[in-house]
Amino acid sequence: MRLGLLLLVMPIVILMGVYFWELGNVRECTLNGGFWDYAEGVCRDQPQPFVSWLERYPWLVNGGMVVALLGAVMCLSGLFIRRR
Repeated sequence: MRLGLLLLVMPIVILMGVYFWELGNVRECTLNGGFWDYAEGVCRDQPQPFVSWLERYPWLVNGGMVVALLGAVMCLSGLFIRRR
């Protein structure tokens, strides 16, 4: 059950951490008058198209969701299976 909780919570924390790290860079760029290039991860002088997280980090997003689902299944099985 503890491993299941860890697998359920850790991907969410990691995804949020990476998201807010990038958000800080985006805000810094826009406050300085630039435009964030999501594909390259740098600040540019001209407007850039938005590229979603799923296109940029497919393994991080999909892998995190699979690990979280595995953690949820482990937690549920730990709650429903009696201990000996």
